[in-house]
Amino acid sequence: MNRRDSIKALGLTAISTTVLVEACKQPENTADKPIPEEPKAETGREQWETDRDKKLKAEKYFNEHEMATITILADIIIPKDDISGSASDAKVPEFIEFIVKDIPEHKVPMRGGLKWLDIYSFNKFEKSFVEASESQRISIIDEIAYPNRAKPEVQPGVTFFNRMRDLTASGFYTTEIGVKDIGYAGNAPNQWEGVPADVLKQYGMENIKI
Repeated sequence: MNRRDSIKALGLTAISTTVLVEACKQPENTADKPIPEEPKAETGREQWETDRDKKLKAEKYFNEHEMATITILADIIIPKDDISGSASDAKVPEFIEFIVKDIPEHKVPMRGGLKWLDIYSFNKFEKSFVEASESQRISIIDEIAYPNRAKPEVQPGVTFFNRMRDLTASGFYTTEIGVKDIGYAGNAPNQWEGVPADVLKQYGMENIKI
């Protein structure tokens, strides 16, 4: 699939965490031991938000096989090209692992979709999606990646792949790699050279020094 066909960013903010430092007991000889610094609060975030993110990161939802499948799918959706790295280079699988825990309504559809993909692959090729060849994988994706052309019997796969594509694009285009991929330059300093000559002439001010 052409990565340029993937949707761009969907507005999900990047996730960050801070390290929590436990209070230290007063050392017997403060002259010999450095006094620990107070933990710095994360700007713009409540402590409960930081604690919640840390808890979610410590949990595990997808198993190794599911994560391997997610990684393959993400890289099919956004492969590496001459401009930037792939979805897995941008750690999109890790993003998806986090987001399904952060937004639990993704859990059942994602796990169910991954199971559907394996069953469909087994029925066609007698092997799981991960074990299938690249051409076999793409043949399955071609059946579910284009909703208007998909057959009724693969509609569960279409629904799953739509979600997978949305999450992949959301994760990729909110990273540094993704921002560079779309060519976003951001604000840049410029030099003021005065009112353009054609504008001054339009208002009869071409002989006036500003």
